Amino acid sequence: MKKYLLSFAVMGALAVGAGFLVMGGDGGSGKENESDDSTEVIEKSSHRRFDVPAPVGGASTVAAAPTGQAVSQFGIQYHNGPVMASGMNVYIIWYGTHLDNTKTNLKTLVANIGNTPYWNINKTYTTAGGVALSGAVTFKKEVVNTGTATSLSDAAIQNIVAAHLALPSTNANYLPRDVNGIYLVLTGTNVTASSGFCTQYCGWHTHFSNGGIDIKYSFVGSVSRCPTSCAAQNPGPNNDLNTDGMASIIAHEMEETLTDPDLNAWWQTSTGMENADKCAWTFGSLLGGTGNGKYNMNFGGKNWYIQQNWKNVAPAGACAKQ
Repeated sequence: MKKYLLSFAVMGALAVGAGFLVMGGDGGSGKENESDDSTEVIEKSSHRRFDVPAPVGGASTVAAAPTGQAVSQFGIQYHNGPVMASGMNVYIIWYGTHLDNTKTNLKTLVANIGNTPYWNINKTYTTAGGVALSGAVTFKKEVVNTGTATSLSDAAIQNIVAAHLALPSTNANYLPRDVNGIYLVLTGTNVTASSGFCTQYCGWHTHFSNGGIDIKYSFVGSVSRCPTSCAAQNPGPNNDLNTDGMASIIAHEMEETLTDPDLNAWWQTSTGMENADKCAWTFGSLLGGTGNGKYNMNFGGKNWYIQQNWKNVAPAGACAKQ
């Protein structure tokens, strides 16, 4: 399970070995170090990977490579695991209190990010057979979970996904078990996550087995609960804190899920970083500002301020936004 943090404010109180990403200021760069903890959670196929911050000026921890030969390529390695080769189908589960404009804007994000110059960076990653990944992203369905919990454990978040998969197909809140899907659990302003949202991470992705299908899912919380930790700027180009803050985190988790869905495919052996981790909180050149905030890309009729991704190309790879 990938988890990451963005704020220097809490870093001094955190011990190496638990897992975080730190950010210094608006658009600053972070340094992430990751340990691989294979603790089995809920089901045997669920495993965690925590991101660990080094103390200021301290040494970093290094993740151990999974069993199998790691293939070095341009700064990030392939560890023989599966990737989402044919593209990604997106299912959104809204939990808690959301502003309507946030929901509308984030649906626009996932419905239009596919095959953009930004998303096509993921085509520099391949299957075990050397075939480039597809740039297709399809927004399939959204559902609303009317649960009233205001603090969710990791187990509760997985159970929210599983509950929708278990509904009869005639139920409006039913979601199919889709091996090519990512299930985004997006929580509202009244909900936190008890394992460390806002203090230890802003989002994460992982997977579990359900009905014999490998289900990939992600949690991203409302950044309005902690804008200094989880929003790159405030205000942003859409003048909606949750839209502008969550958009970059959602993109981060989606592209990591595409290239490393089971946490054993594309990641950097020496640091444990996945593709988006290597460029977290770097944004590249700007296209301009809207009066509400700066932006670095435009698609779906909206301006966005979204972090760069790692472009897996010769001679050494690089962070890029296209």
